Amino acid sequence: METKLDPAKDDLPLMANTRHMLVKHYVLDLDVDFKSQVIEGTIVLFFEPGSRCKKGGSAGEGACLSQSDETFKIRASEPCHSPVTNLSARSSKTGYNDFSVCAKGEKDTSDKNGNHSNGEQASGISSSKNCCDIETHGSEDFLLVLDCCDLSVLKVEEVDVAAVPGIEKFTRSAKLTDAEELRNLRNQIVHELVTLPADHWREQLYYYTYCSQAPGCGELLFSTGTWSLEIRKAEVQAPRDFPHAIRIWYKTKPEGRSVTWTTDQSGRPCVYTMGSPINNRALFPCQEPPVAMSTWQTTVRTASSFVVLMSGENSAEPAQLQEGLLSWYYYVTMPMPASTFTIAVGCWTEVKQESHTADVQINNEFSSLFSRADLRLIKGSCGHVAYPCRFQNPAASSQLVIPHRVFAPWCLKDRCAEILLELIPQCLSAAHAILGTHPFSRIDVLIVPSNFSSLGMASPHIIFLSQSVLTGGSHLCGTRLCHEIAHAWFGLAIGARDWTEEWISEGFATYLEDVFWAVAQQQLPHDEAREQQELKALLRWRRLRDEVQNSKEELQVLRYGLSVENIIGAWLDTSGIPKPLLEECQSWDQCRLVQQVNDEVTKWIQANQRARKRTKRKRRQDEVAFRKLAGLSVTLKIFQLEQLLPDQLVLLLESLLEEKMLCLRILQCLEKTYHLDEQDAEVRHRWCELVVKHKYTTRYAEVEKFLKEDQAMGVYLYGELMVNEDAKQQELAYKCFAATQKQMDVSSAKVVAEMLF
Repeated sequence: METKLDPAKDDLPLMANTRHMLVKHYVLDLDVDFKSQVIEGTIVLFFEPGSRCKKGGSAGEGACLSQSDETFKIRASEPCHSPVTNLSARSSKTGYNDFSVCAKGEKDTSDKNGNHSNGEQASGISSSKNCCDIETHGSEDFLLVLDCCDLSVLKVEEVDVAAVPGIEKFTRSAKLTDAEELRNLRNQIVHELVTLPADHWREQLYYYTYCSQAPGCGELLFSTGTWSLEIRKAEVQAPRDFPHAIRIWYKTKPEGRSVTWTTDQSGRPCVYTMGSPINNRALFPCQEPPVAMSTWQTTVRTASSFVVLMSGENSAEPAQLQEGLLSWYYYVTMPMPASTFTIAVGCWTEVKQESHTADVQINNEFSSLFSRADLRLIKGSCGHVAYPCRFQNPAASSQLVIPHRVFAPWCLKDRCAEILLELIPQCLSAAHAILGTHPFSRIDVLIVPSNFSSLGMASPHIIFLSQSVLTGGSHLCGTRLCHEIAHAWFGLAIGARDWTEEWISEGFATYLEDVFWAVAQQQLPHDEAREQQELKALLRWRRLRDEVQNSKEELQVLRYGLSVENIIGAWLDTSGIPKPLLEECQSWDQCRLVQQVNDEVTKWIQANQRARKRTKRKRRQDEVAFRKLAGLSVTLKIFQLEQLLPDQLVLLLESLLEEKMLCLRILQCLEKTYHLDEQDAEVRHRWCELVVKHKYTTRYAEVEKFLKEDQAMGVYLYGELMVNEDAKQQELAYKCFAATQKQMDVSSAKVVAEMLF
């Protein structure tokens, strides 16, 4: 029996037997249907024998393992540890013949789970656990296993790549003998194709396209399980003899956990990939172990009212197939894990710059820090697998700002024009000033629907941003944008093999977010930039301290079983906060910006203490005095408001949250002084916490608004509303959840439901 797992709690199994067969390229040809909430079509996979098969030639050494050699290791959305990407962007001319893929006329042989198989399923494909190993038996068919979940597989067939016109150029070295010569010929063609030199990438894409459109030459036996798709060909016992090009006809399910069908902020339908909790295995059959690095190309057809955005090196322009139907084509030549494939289809509006363009300048104090890094790479060579590398392209090294586009729902167009269009060039050029050549040739930025469960997510060539970053000025938007841009280097170009070392990508991206933002703020002197970084470090320190206090020791170890040096052991293998960090955090408290906040906190606490000491007898006469004091306080605070940064406001509110009781008048004065309802989402989140903690009932509407519009940050507030056991607050939690549950991210909805019920 297959393992039953809860993706919200358990690690996902890596089923694909990548040591025997490796996918080198995917060709997807898909139709998106919003009425049925289904994506359907074909995927063609081009294989090479895996590492185990390359070490020997006997059938025994090509053993059948249905589960990945890494099965049941930690797995979520794997950060990519691939090299950097391709040459300059190239618009697709859709010179390739888009062919319509449709299994609608075929007989539906779905089982009760919506899965399909061919006529021989009943006779013979065993489950993963019972799959035969030909090292032992020597006579059973080889079983190819792919990672797959929540998909209806209709048909699997071998592709006759030998039928492609002009393919003879890939058959020169084929050794054709006896009755197996045609099978050997097809596999030899695929081998020659996938091993073309990197500078032949255009030719390679061309032949991938036509090979993917070649006719089928025989159906393959297959079976679908909870976490896998298992495929075999009768009487083929070794991976090297298994078809190296196969076509899978399939369709997604509306409830599939890799994609979210929802509506955008303008009420228009859309769909986008989640990135979690099960990566892309419910979008297409794939290999998810991080060793399975591949390229891909994708054709997507949908109604003409929709825009298709995707991980692709080209800025796709749609081709009209017929009235009301458009085709979009994207490709990637940089080998990446399948989990990084990203797609978003919706009625997005492109937000364009007005006639004038933003003037991008970079502080020379920072721009020379890494100016020689690219020169060293150009003179030398990269150590990654062969592909069209931008680091070897002198023109790319001088490209401060890569081509970029901004997309959003119509109702957010003006806000994006005001905030994002100016920030993106500044942040991109700041990243170049620090790290040099951009790993990717272009980027799209999309404001995703309100149910998106994070403030941002970086994928190859596309960044998702939450609408929460668009409020309260440019600070939150700019820092988050810098964070996601940093992931192009740390997390995508290089990264960890599994979540036990996620800190490699998240740690560097978090650090670089501050560095990039300091450079992007062109007018900021070095000392002020350092002070802001110290303030941010203190805020992160406070969160880390709280996490450590509430986490088990075994969960505080970043890496297991490694003690090379004491410093590595102290930071990675030991629970608790390392001593150097404890010493460093003491200096952050002395930062000028932190001291300003501490002074403000002291004033508010003193005012609160005086207010609480009032007796009922003096209340009336004190009200007059308090109003005068409050008015003066408001005047002073408004004057100081220009000096308080958003991060300072966050620290101020966090400090006041530690107070046991703040009286109503202090809360009112706080709100007016800092215009808290107009601040960014980070500040408003802390303000909502204060409202809930002190039962500030007249401001419950602001909490309700936050829970509905800032879902990426609102989960914690549900817990606060429930923990006080206050009837009005619990009623508010139930009301907000009922209004957003259907659209909410599945994982977030489950967490909230556990809090409420």
